[in-house]
Amino acid sequence: MTQPTPLTDRAALRRNRARAVRQGAETFLHDEAAAEIEERLGEVNKRFTAPAIVTGFPEAWSTILPGARIVEDTETLDLEPGAHDLVIHGLALHWANDPVGQLVQCRRALKPDGLFLGAMFGGRTLAELRAALAEAESRLTGGLSARVLPMGEIRDLGALLQRAGFALPVADAARKTVTYRTAFHLISDLRAMGEGNALSSRPRRAAPRALFPEAARIYAESYPAVDHRIAATFEMIFLTGWAPDPSQQQPLRPGSAASRLADALGATETPLGPFSKSGDH
Repeated sequence: MTQPTPLTDRAALRRNRARAVRQGAETFLHDEAAAEIEERLGEVNKRFTAPAIVTGFPEAWSTILPGARIVEDTETLDLEPGAHDLVIHGLALHWANDPVGQLVQCRRALKPDGLFLGAMFGGRTLAELRAALAEAESRLTGGLSARVLPMGEIRDLGALLQRAGFALPVADAARKTVTYRTAFHLISDLRAMGEGNALSSRPRRAAPRALFPEAARIYAESYPAVDHRIAATFEMIFLTGWAPDPSQQQPLRPGSAASRLADALGATETPLGPFSKSGDH
């Protein structure tokens, strides 16, 4: 049986990240995500003694938990089952070929009642660049190529936590708008972040000479910002889940309430009469 082509070319992703690090990686979005995770940890009434951080940029994440075990975001994570009370997945899950598998591995690495926190880019990220490139390429060639990574929507990502077996799953999002002089400056910044095109289906031939100038023109016209700049959206989705444990709050069984709602509200309960159906609404 033919294996499906993976979404991400992991070798290309490693090259992109290594090039970014050599040239002085631009990690401001990693810094913001790490700061948000650190703030959320401060709100948890629990002390973590065996944390692990899964990331492609260790320098940006190691400062929030000195001494944490740093693990590269490979397809098979170097995590031991039940070894950690906290696992953080730091702004890398959007590149995973098997995001559910990554989440399952993180859950298995947690001790009972251990906490998982993840940060990743969501579906609204780079929506403007995606649209400008698509419009320019369709005008010039009549077709579309894989140039911007597709990213998950928050409702789907929250469901992944449940599929991975986490208890008390929560997904929420934060959107940030960054302005650039031109689309070329945005693309340059993406490369400096290690977020260049690492799709397995990316074009291997050089793009038409007019593609990027035309995309830059469309971008500037369609998504202007102040001072003749352009706006770029980055949506960060934060995932929270706990390794199941009997001590956690459990939902009540239907019909197990110990008191009536009418009593709690101080209201008089009025029985309903017989229910009848009608063909008119």
